[in-house]
Amino acid sequence: MRTARRASNVEVPSFLRQLVKETEKMVTFFFKGGAKETGSGEEDSLDEDDSMPSPYLERPILEKQVSEGGSQLVNYAVASMQGWRSQMEDAHTCMPQLKGELSEWGYFAVFDGHAGTTVAQYCSRNLLEHILRTGGVKANEDPEQVKEGIREGFLDIDRHMHKLARQDNWDRSGSTAAGVMISPRYIYFINCGDSRTLLCHKGQVVFYTEDHKPFNPREKERIQNAGGSVTLQRVNGSLAVSRALGDFDFKEVDWRPQTEQLVSPEPEVYELERTPEDEFIILACDGVWDAIGNEELCAFVRSRLLVCNDLREICTQVIDLCLYKGSLDNMSIIIVCFPNAPQVSQEALQQEAKLEQQIDMKVEEIIQMMRSRDEDPDLLYVIKFLAAEEMPGLPPGGGITSKRDCIISAYQKHIMTLRSQEPMDIEGSEEDST
Repeated sequence: MRTARRASNVEVPSFLRQLVKETEKMVTFFFKGGAKETGSGEEDSLDEDDSMPSPYLERPILEKQVSEGGSQLVNYAVASMQGWRSQMEDAHTCMPQLKGELSEWGYFAVFDGHAGTTVAQYCSRNLLEHILRTGGVKANEDPEQVKEGIREGFLDIDRHMHKLARQDNWDRSGSTAAGVMISPRYIYFINCGDSRTLLCHKGQVVFYTEDHKPFNPREKERIQNAGGSVTLQRVNGSLAVSRALGDFDFKEVDWRPQTEQLVSPEPEVYELERTPEDEFIILACDGVWDAIGNEELCAFVRSRLLVCNDLREICTQVIDLCLYKGSLDNMSIIIVCFPNAPQVSQEALQQEAKLEQQIDMKVEEIIQMMRSRDEDPDLLYVIKFLAAEEMPGLPPGGGITSKRDCIISAYQKHIMTLRSQEPMDIEGSEEDST
């Protein structure tokens, strides 16, 4: 993987790999705020109830699917990870350049499935076709016609899937959808559910989509008008989003039109005129937004673009950051960069190197302090100690959590140094005794 600066690869002894592997479990629990700690009566009772399969795994699946691409207009990268969820239900579509008369257009979308994968996967393959079929998206664009074409495309694919679900006995899944269509003049932001899209412009978040939650006044009114209720902030106490594709069990109110069901497939679509100062767009499912805010993520991505020229690496860093900030969901993110996106800076690289050197020295200091107390150096303690310290120069929006790999690398190096010295000490003591 090509980056502006690469860390040296050090062969780690097997005993140390095992130590780090086991300790990382505790590190994960630490960043999750002790979500897995035992001791509460409620959790004990849940453990005893085997009638309901857990939606979570005992350990997260950390392997990531990454890809990148681009056109003359934009560059992009995408990364996704299953995480703590028992099933990977996210899907995505990345088309930096459409065909025919729309060759100067791009289309990107993330789909966050729930209760199964069928709807998310189907939409990732077919939603764009349904949008284009409406005829509203044309090279000589009329923004209002484009927005109406996108809206009709959503309603059309939802009707089509409803028929397929009945005929082919689909699962009862649904999916949120967040996307963008990029033309030479406009960016069209599309949202149906609680995945989210934002635009960073001159270092600031200038636009982001609003989540569709059942407790939002307008959404709650529609749900109640369709004979439903909002209980525990969910539709009929069950579904945590008020708009989605699929979820046909919530779309069976015969006396209400398609867009006024308990769960609506109607997206909100906004157009924003493009400017030379546009830097990048972020599209992500709620597994990302559950752990980090709009401004934080914008600042973090922007800071990483200054020190890393591999968008895939930046996407994976975001996912790791959100995992260690406590996200328990599947995570998918697409970063789309415009020509004005920040570029790698020598000054930023020097500052990053200085920060990592400072972290290395601090880790060594903590390990030595623990050894002086006859305590075994513990990675979890090291990270807790660093989290409590004020350290200038940490990535904005990421903090010390985003430097986890650097901390572990420093920890490995200094622990190996200690371990390599131990046999020499023993030999020396044996010679003294003779």
